Amino acid sequence: MLIKKAELIRSSEITPESIYKQRRLFMQGLAGAAALLSSGAVSALSKYDFNEDWPVYPGPNWIQPSISAAERNNRFSSDEKPAPYPDAISHNNFYEFGLGKQDPSRKAQGFKSDPWTIEVEGEAEKIGKFALEDLIKPYKFEERVYRLRCVEAWSMVIPWLGIPLADLLKQFNPTSKAKYVEFTTLYDPKQMPGQKALFSSLDWPYVEGLRMDEAMNPLSFLATGMYGQALPPQNGAPLRLVVPWKYGFKSIKSIVKIRFTEAMPKSTWNLTAPKEYGFFANVNPEVDHPRWTQASERRLPSSLFSPNRIETLPFNGYADEVAHLYSGMDLRKWF
Repeated sequence: MLIKKAELIRSSEITPESIYKQRRLFMQGLAGAAALLSSGAVSALSKYDFNEDWPVYPGPNWIQPSISAAERNNRFSSDEKPAPYPDAISHNNFYEFGLGKQDPSRKAQGFKSDPWTIEVEGEAEKIGKFALEDLIKPYKFEERVYRLRCVEAWSMVIPWLGIPLADLLKQFNPTSKAKYVEFTTLYDPKQMPGQKALFSSLDWPYVEGLRMDEAMNPLSFLATGMYGQALPPQNGAPLRLVVPWKYGFKSIKSIVKIRFTEAMPKSTWNLTAPKEYGFFANVNPEVDHPRWTQASERRLPSSLFSPNRIETLPFNGYADEVAHLYSGMDLRKWF
């Protein structure tokens, strides 16, 4: 699919005026980042130059200090060049806002993500409803530059901001019965028009899950931002999962519920098309999708005349960190 170039996209098509008025605040944040650099901190905000016509997502007030103080985690970061910011915020699969790649960037701009509540259920000692701010704010934010591989055989490189998933899960004290962790996306058809579409093939709300050892792996990440600013609504604000060795549909967006379970969760795409979307969904170039090869991918940005195809790596290039999780498993059966 051709991606509309940034210079051809009118700013009014993407972001409401209220967000543009906050651009000055964001630029002030960049100045603050320079001050952090002089004191020895490595601020994610200092790395990305933003055109004044591009949308800015400052997020809630409570998140700004954490973003400004974020430091890059080089151990888990790719040295590949991130996708251009306009591509990353305008080429999305977020069917709650529509089936088209540009639907989320057009239809999610009025989405309200603050205040935000996370409900925790199941096999854990600490359950209940918690304000996102209370759960996330105590942790130091990291920047991690991860490869994102979609099951549709396109990919990007994205600089995320957030915290390790394990840090969040540990505070709920999962019991020995917690073998899996299930995540659920917000269900709100008034804000998410795709949830009320007459011909939607998915049952809402969207549900995904991980085995506990996957969830506790150091690579598993909860993102609250990207490109040095708060997470845009079309990319899963205010909280999304990022599991870089799995296909992108596992990285559930706009999370409102976390449930610890003894049985494998019934995840949305696995229920919808089990022969096409396995529960584990590890990136595997040797296991094709029924309708296309997974041996290669189209790295965005690309175009008809410059397809930018690259070889797909097992576990999306993260085999050293995660292959041991699947020792002895038949990855053609448990795809």
